[in-house]
Amino acid sequence: MFWTQLCFILFALMVGARIGGVFLGLIGGFGVGVMVFVFGLTPATPSYDVILIILSVVLAASSLQAAGGLDLMVKLAEKILRRHPRYITLLAPFVCYIFTFVSGTGHVVYSLLPVISEVARDSGVRPERPLSISVIASQQAITASPISAAMAGMIGLMAPLGISIFTIMIICVPATLIGVAIGAMSNFNKGKELKDDPEYQRRLVEGLIQPVQKESKKTVITTRATLSVVLFLMSAIVIVLLGIIPSLRPMVETAKGLQPLSMSTAIEITMLSFACLIVLICRPKVDQILGGTVFRAGALAVVCSWGLVWMSETFISGNIVMIKAGVQALLLQQTWLIAIMMFFVYAMVCSQAATTLILIPLGLALGLPAYVLIGSWPAVNGYFFFPIAAQCLAALAFDDTGTTRIGKYVLNHSFMRPGLVNVIVSVVVGLILGKIALG
Repeated sequence: MFWTQLCFILFALMVGARIGGVFLGLIGGFGVGVMVFVFGLTPATPSYDVILIILSVVLAASSLQAAGGLDLMVKLAEKILRRHPRYITLLAPFVCYIFTFVSGTGHVVYSLLPVISEVARDSGVRPERPLSISVIASQQAITASPISAAMAGMIGLMAPLGISIFTIMIICVPATLIGVAIGAMSNFNKGKELKDDPEYQRRLVEGLIQPVQKESKKTVITTRATLSVVLFLMSAIVIVLLGIIPSLRPMVETAKGLQPLSMSTAIEITMLSFACLIVLICRPKVDQILGGTVFRAGALAVVCSWGLVWMSETFISGNIVMIKAGVQALLLQQTWLIAIMMFFVYAMVCSQAATTLILIPLGLALGLPAYVLIGSWPAVNGYFFFPIAAQCLAALAFDDTGTTRIGKYVLNHSFMRPGLVNVIVSVVVGLILGKIALG
């Protein structure tokens, strides 16, 4: 029965990945039904705290977007990139990383990709180089940002072990930054120079290349947009401080007596409060909060996390004895295998938050050291392996020179080299730092 259930879960993941979108969450719920009514397992309790953390973070980020804060951040990034065009391959990924880090969402990259492509082409740099690593960097920053949905899930899972957001960040921030740096260097001289690329020359002769825009359309920067960014950044600072200094959290009555307010509840209160302040002070149109791209993506993460994680946790809890007997010894001896599992599960489900909530509980149940789980966590960045993720497709679309491409054999595409270098380096550095911090 164990193998039958496992095959069903893998089949459900493949079908969900094929259809995509919200269906991933729906098929997870269907899977719970099969586990309970067909296989007779006891349904696990959904991770309500984690879901509420993700939702509160998404509401704050959506309020920022509605107030014009994201547009302001993109405008600042564009100015930085146009000021130093010759170093676009090294500069662009760090700009994308920083803006994802401070906003908690990788959606800022969509507005930056056309700018990166134009600046690269205008300065004679092969656009494939900065575009591919920028896409990778924008997603890798999610595993470092204190206000991303994936980090919210990780905090909720690590809190019972007494591990704070500060500890997670001192491992993941330097690990992912070093990964981005090495990934950018691996891409610096990739491919032929733009002037020597036959596909670019063909498109140039046929008039398929659009004239370079010296600057994007003007974005009106309002005081309210600036205030929304300031408030949002303050929310991230408050969360980090609450994690570093538990005494800042009020004492509340729990089953164990008086204890500091849980970090999960503190994050929920903080993000909802700052979202409220953004609305009251910056006065965005409230209807736009639920209609923006950030909220839609965040709601998708909640639904996928709820369904998929509920299904996987029901399977794990119902077969924990069998899993420990067959898998625990192998993973404890070869701890790096958990990183490979994270990478390929994310390649299927395309959600850092969902992948985190599927595999981190498994690692905890099997008794893997916390430093291994946190150090391996940057591996939840395997979306580029099959270049069908929205960020990859956007980069392909914005590069009208044709240098960013999917190869003849599909997997030999522009994102593979910088992506693999980034993930491998980030995980290796993360494991080393994790061992130092927690080992």
